[in-house]
Formats: sequence, C-alpha cells, structure tokens
Amino acid sequence: GQQLLVMEAMKMEHVIRATASGEVKRIDVEPGDTVYEGHALVYMEEGEVDLAEVAADEEVDLDAIRPDLAEVLDRHWHTTDEARPDAVEKRRKTGQRTARENVEDLCDPGSFVEHGTITLTPGTGLPLEEVVRKFPGDGMVCGVGTINGDLFPEPTSRSVVLSYDYTVLAGTQGAINHPKTDRMLELAEKWRMPMVFFTEGGGGRAGTGGRREGGKAPDEARDLGAYRPLDTPTFATMGRLSGLVPMVGINSGRCFAGNASLLGMCDVIIATANSNIGMGGPAMVEGGGLGVFAPEEIGPMDVQVPNGTVDIAVKDEEEAVRVAKQYLSYFQGPIKDWDCPDQRLLRRAVPENRLRMYNVRDVIHTMADAGSVLELRPQFGLGMVTAFIRIEGRSIGVIANNPAHLAGAVDSDGSDKAARFMQLLDAFDIPLLVLCDTPGMMVGPEVEKTALVRHCSRLFVIGANLTIPHMTIVLRKAYGLGAQAMAGGSFKEPFFAVAWPTGEFGGMGLEGQVKLGFRNELASIEDPQERQRRYEELVARAYERGKALSAGTAFQVDDVIDPADSRRWVTSALSSYRKPPPPHDKKRRNVDTW
Repeated sequence: GQQLLVMEAMKMEHVIRATASGEVKRIDVEPGDTVYEGHALVYMEEGEVDLAEVAADEEVDLDAIRPDLAEVLDRHWHTTDEARPDAVEKRRKTGQRTARENVEDLCDPGSFVEHGTITLTPGTGLPLEEVVRKFPGDGMVCGVGTINGDLFPEPTSRSVVLSYDYTVLAGTQGAINHPKTDRMLELAEKWRMPMVFFTEGGGGRAGTGGRREGGKAPDEARDLGAYRPLDTPTFATMGRLSGLVPMVGINSGRCFAGNASLLGMCDVIIATANSNIGMGGPAMVEGGGLGVFAPEEIGPMDVQVPNGTVDIAVKDEEEAVRVAKQYLSYFQGPIKDWDCPDQRLLRRAVPENRLRMYNVRDVIHTMADAGSVLELRPQFGLGMVTAFIRIEGRSIGVIANNPAHLAGAVDSDGSDKAARFMQLLDAFDIPLLVLCDTPGMMVGPEVEKTALVRHCSRLFVIGANLTIPHMTIVLRKAYGLGAQAMAGGSFKEPFFAVAWPTGEFGGMGLEGQVKLGFRNELASIEDPQERQRRYEELVARAYERGKALSAGTAFQVDDVIDPADSRRWVTSALSSYRKPPPPHDKKRRNVDTW
C-alpha cells in the first residue's frame, strides 16, 4: 500500500512523495519530531510496485462539490431572485422589475460580473440565517459588464453598473452598501468606464447598529463611538466623476434624500412615470415640521419633468433601459450601418411664408440618420431643443431654437438648458450642430425677473470656450445678441456658419427695426391703409437687405446653401476634426448639474 508522510513548515503541511518506486525499509522520524535541512526521513529500497491501486485513488471527479464550495454556492444562490419569491412578488404588485432583472436587461448576456455579491446587512440583531434570507447584498447590486457590445468592442462597451435593491430595506444606504458604492465609483474613476446607476431608494438608513439584542438595551457608548454619518466619501467620489465619464441615472419608484443626491449628479436622468424624486422623503419632511405628505405627493413626474430635473421621461423600466443603452451609444463611438431620409425634404421644411410657424423637430429628424435622435428635457426650456443625433453614423449634439415657443427667443430656462448641454458635449468631445432661428434675446420686465442677464450670458461664456467643432446653420431668423449667442458669440466662431435661403439677418427683428426706425414717418400717415402699405414696404426693403443671399454676399456667413446639402457640410467638418487623445486629467473640471 501507500505510505503518507506529511511535514509541517511555517504553518503549512507539505506531503513528502517518493521520487522512485520501491518499499519503505525504515522511517527515522516520529510524529511531532522537529527536523532540519539534510535530515533523513525515510529509507527505501527501489523496486517494481503495482501502481494500479494508487492511480485509481487519484482519479478526480470534476463535478464533485466540496463542502467549502457548497457553502459559498449556497450563499450566492440566496442572493438570486429565485431564492426570494416573496420579494419578487412585491415588485410585481407595483408593476416593477427587480434590481437584478434591470441589470441583466441592461448588460450584454453573460457579461455582468458582480462585486460584493455575498455581503449582508449588518447591525440588524437577527440570526444569520434570517439576514441571509432577507437582506442580501445590503441592498446594493453592483459590478462591471458590457453594454452595446454588439456595436462597440471592448473596452469601449465596458461599464460600471450599480442598482439599489428596493426589496432590501427600501433600497436605503447602509454600512456595507456605501462602501460597495464607493468601490464601484472608484473603479469607474480609475479605469474611465461609463457608469449607469439605478437609484430607487429611501436615502440614508436609520435603525441598524443599535437595535436590541436578546432583550437587552443597546450599548449606547459603543454606538456613540461608531456614529459617523457625515464622512462617507460616496458623494465626493461621485462628484469627481462629472466630466470624466458618462454618468446615467435611471429611476423607477421612490427616490429620496441620499439616493436623489446621487441621481442629481448624473449627466442624464431617465425616470419612469411612477417615479417620485425628492431631496427629502415623507419622514424627513415631517421631521422638519413641514407637514405630513404621502410619498406620491413629493416630486412626482408632472413636477420633475417640466421643471427640468428629469431629462428623459419614459413609461417603465424596460423603456428606461432601452433609452439608457441608446444614450450611452453616443459616447461609445461611430456605427457603420446607417440610413437617412431623402434630404430634399429639407427644401420644404421651412415655409416660404416667413411668418408661418414650422416644427424644428421635423428638421432635426430629417437631417439625422434614421432612428438616431434622442432629445433631452423636451418639456423644459421650451424655446430650445437639445438632442443627440448621428450623421453618417457619427455622434453629434444638436441645439435648435424652437419657433413654436416665444418665436424662438432666448429665455433663461432655454439658456441654461443649452449651456449645460454644451458643457456635456465639450467634456466628451462630441461635436455640436446649432440650428438657429431666433428673433434674439427675450425682452421685457417679466423675463428680467428670471435673471436673464446672467442666464443668457452663459451661452457666450461657454460657447466661446468650447474646444469641440461647433457648426451653425441658420434656418430662418438670426437677429441680435440671441443669434450671436447661438453661434458661440460670433458668426466667425463656429467651424462653419451657413444659411438656408430662408435665412434672415439683422441687429434686431425686421418689424421692430421698422417700427422704431420709422416711427415718426409712420405716425405722420393718417390713413391706416396707407400707413400699413408703407410699413409693409419698409419691411420688404429691410428683408431685402438682411436676407440670406445678401448676408452671403457680404460674407457674414460662409455660404448660403441648398438645405439638401446640410449633411454634406456637417460631414466635411467632422472629417476635418481630429479628436484629441484622452487627457491625463479631465478635460473639464465638471459638467453643471443644471
């Protein structure tokens, strides 16, 4: 048979094996002996030995699960939805998916590698078996996976994904939950991976760590010594990601306090119709003596969408995930396969009647690759349209005046919306296309109450400091400071500034020029019909001086073009642009949250 000799050294056991076949004749050590280098252990006589029995003993069953592995696999299983049917059923009653279902839908199949899977919620005072069953992961599912891997190769498609798990203590932030979040944010920062965050949850967690155990009161001295609510690095770490990597926040259901803070730091907020988002939930509001409210009364979507908090409103989590994938794609690079509408449609996009309203979104959808338009904040800052599109597969940001709101005049909300979008594009080297149709800055006592002087100036300051190519196409009106703001401060600032034949240029609107410049002459004409005739004649003369063809002749713009050639001008500019290598540090220190 076999003789087994085991030697212990430095707390490790080493099996001593014979170097040849034979029989053991003498053993010079006893169990427990201390031996030194050169000490003889066993004397053998070489000879032929039948090793058949030895070989049989050494066969390994690759499917066998050892007890230590079985314990780990069991703990992992308890984190799955399959192990928690009651929790899954609660989500079904609210029409929502579980955290793991959302993550699996977002990431490419089989690509998500979870971190901190078997962590548990501490300080509950409950038996381990109950904590394993009720509080897996301390309410946080997080890891790294690929998104849009079918379009973009790794590492471009690799992203950090985090999701609060509302089935565990309402997705609140706890003692292990925060360090897990920090760990993932640090990975995103160090390796420059985009981050997607599902933020549903109630904010900072209260009530764990000081609960009664075995009927005894908690150790107050111990609890006081461990009470450190304000030194978690999560919020600072999250803030440093701004401008470094794309940050996508997705919310479904209730999102309050700390969870809402992290959501608010994201570049884009995608929220479902059942979302309630607020810096304080009902308990905090009541605790502040501000009244008693149901969760549904705090930050519903009919408030948070028109006020600009939510960038993209969606129906449910399935649509939210689809939109998140599309949003991320603009930052992941160009795509090869694309198609576009017949560009001759643009020739009729702006009516010949210069006073007739039209839909600028139709212009954007016609100019862009088919199916590539994703608009942000459509119900906020109504005078501006901000959207991501693709032209010949390449990502572009579009800012357009909306003539359906204040005739396209620039107001405070529109300025903030456009200026912040410029920062986002500049931070990640995505070119900007501006579609200009504005009578200028909005004026009057009411708009000045909104601090327009400060807000609209953001367009000049940010526009003049962009490092990306920005291109301006004048669709119709280009008047005054509003038009200059849309062009980055000057029509010589963009890579190109061109106009469609419908373009109009001037220091202010034509009608305003005539009314002010010829006020006395018009007032002296007593016959109303004659006065109107003279007024229209003066407007026509002003239009002749300021029409696109005249602006092109004076080289106020680079050219007046066939609208059907708009994409050609854009692609020519993009082909001339060499995207700089990623800087060692962030290109922009941060992107405004507003």
